[in-house]
Amino acid sequence: MEYAETSAENNASTVKQFILLGFSDLPNLQGFLFGMFSIVYVIILIGNSFIIVITRIDPALQKPMYFFLANFSSLEICYVSVTLPRILFNMGTQNRNISKLACATQTCFFLMLGATECFLLAVMSYDRYVAICNPLHYPLVMNPTKCVQLAAGSWLSGIPVQIGQTCQIFSLRFCSSNQINHFFCDLPPILKLACGDTSINELSVYLVAILFAAVPFMLILASYTKIIATILRLPTATGRAKAFSTCSSHLLVVFLFFGSATVTYLRPKSTHSPGTDRLLSLLYTIVTPMFNPLIYSLRNKDVIAALRKLLLRK
Repeated sequence: MEYAETSAENNASTVKQFILLGFSDLPNLQGFLFGMFSIVYVIILIGNSFIIVITRIDPALQKPMYFFLANFSSLEICYVSVTLPRILFNMGTQNRNISKLACATQTCFFLMLGATECFLLAVMSYDRYVAICNPLHYPLVMNPTKCVQLAAGSWLSGIPVQIGQTCQIFSLRFCSSNQINHFFCDLPPILKLACGDTSINELSVYLVAILFAAVPFMLILASYTKIIATILRLPTATGRAKAFSTCSSHLLVVFLFFGSATVTYLRPKSTHSPGTDRLLSLLYTIVTPMFNPLIYSLRNKDVIAALRKLLLRK
């Protein structure tokens, strides 16, 4: 299907919609990709819903660690639902048009949920730090009220900044093209379509990325530096192995998410390529949410025990 492209000569105010090219450069694989992404979406929904349900119904999982894990699984469902349904719609209908308002809305929710994920991963690392480094104070420090406050702060902190950044980006004039060479509305490919000098906007993207990604990542590294130092001082190998097992899953998710997201948002505009951007975006928008339930359930003895009890009860 051919799409009308807005030319540079047209007034920027006439750009009312964009075209998400997505995977249109792979015309022979559209059916395969649609089926694959459909299966992935179902896996993400079922896997993360399982984590939410099992942490709610099993008394042994009524702990701060699993409260945050349930929040994280809820976040992953919301996060992937911002992008994947639109991908499936575009592939199923072969209609890749998206209005400017819909594109801005998708970008805004994607950025807000991305900020939430950064903060929530930092909160989860703080929970592990208190549990391992200050076990006697853990029930007092991570009381139910504190847990709710930390979770609410993670969900809400990024909203005003990301709304402001989205309004700033979409108030630009777009005159180069209206074709977004990506599978969802993300900042790097949208900035490429803007007219004139966008260095100020790029700088704002870097500053927000540092605030919402680099700072939480540094806090996570600081937490795990102290955690590892404490674990290495434990007297028994069994104690060290148990402590490492409670942290390894979270640490793996941290590096999967932050590694790909940081490279995407902290690279200069001139070094961005559509293929690399799409590959990196697939990692932190789809692949990581799909593997999170497996990482947390298969590597967690408490979750496996809760699953066994649930199956035996049935």
